Amino acid sequence: MTTTAPVAPASLAGTGAVVELDAVEKRYGTHRALTGLSLRIEPGEFLSLLGPSGCGKTTALRALAGLEAIDAGAIRIDGVDVAGTPANKRDMGMVFQQYSLFPHMTVRQNVAFGLEMRRVPAPARRERVVEALDMVHLADFADRYPHQLSGGQQQRVALARALVTRPRVLLLDEPLSALDAKVRVSLREEIRRIQTDLGITTVFVTHDQEEALAVSDRIAVMNAGNIEQIGTPEALYRAPASAFTADFVGQSNRLGGDLRGGDVFVYGFRVPALDPTAADGPVLTYVRPEDIAFASEGVTGTVVSSSFLGSIRRTTVRLDDDTIVTVQHEVGDRRTTGDAVAVRLLGAPVAVAPVT
Repeated sequence: MTTTAPVAPASLAGTGAVVELDAVEKRYGTHRALTGLSLRIEPGEFLSLLGPSGCGKTTALRALAGLEAIDAGAIRIDGVDVAGTPANKRDMGMVFQQYSLFPHMTVRQNVAFGLEMRRVPAPARRERVVEALDMVHLADFADRYPHQLSGGQQQRVALARALVTRPRVLLLDEPLSALDAKVRVSLREEIRRIQTDLGITTVFVTHDQEEALAVSDRIAVMNAGNIEQIGTPEALYRAPASAFTADFVGQSNRLGGDLRGGDVFVYGFRVPALDPTAADGPVLTYVRPEDIAFASEGVTGTVVSSSFLGSIRRTTVRLDDDTIVTVQHEVGDRRTTGDAVAVRLLGAPVAVAPVT
């Protein structure tokens, strides 16, 4: 028997707002958390802000929500600057890392709270709460209290509470990081389904690249208070525009090479550089694990370890010059610690950074 995921009701659906951050700056004392951040998010788009701790992604989300005042720039929703508008007047729904549910209220009461604050009439309020709980598969839990729910269920309540007010923009601040791995995957897929059904413009903050790659229309990789690169998950992974993006998005082997005329020579293998205009000379080359393979002939080394990851294996090899590389390969090709092996580069284009 197959089950069909509930479709978001038309009463909760929206057209999606255009969100723009224009040269936004935010300082904490002498520290510049945002350094002229500019970004446009299209109607109904699911955009992730991805980056390491301290890069400014959460500050950007909080500034968009109105929880942080900005020092310069503009924040526009459908062309209207809301930088001076209080958070409760911006018409945005927000889901935090911690569930932030009222412990003394039932699920139904938690979801209804925002509607009560907006003085929505009781009949409409009841109807919208039922719709929102149906959407997150919690209709049967309406009379339970937060302590009677699992972590994943509590976060579903938080999501329903954010959506029931029909916000123009949905903001997600690392909402999955407190959950275990299996629940995290399930809930991120649920969030994406609901967001697609509703057509709501969504900004998702995460430091987990797998999450961002799995659910986003586009990803903005942040570094030191600004955007390092923005693009589709596929573009960021296959064509990183900088060493930072290549190193942060996905896994990369960092290998020394020599760049000449748009090609990099690494251990005798010739591979094209993603940036054909990069200056000739010694470079650090970023090679994905799946772009290295075991071979009968090639660069020799010794297996350090091998990890079974379900559909693939990743094997770590110490080359004869003590360089460590990771090879991603099929499950059936088992390698044992201490095995003598040879590897080769498959020729996929690579990101490079000059050696300083």
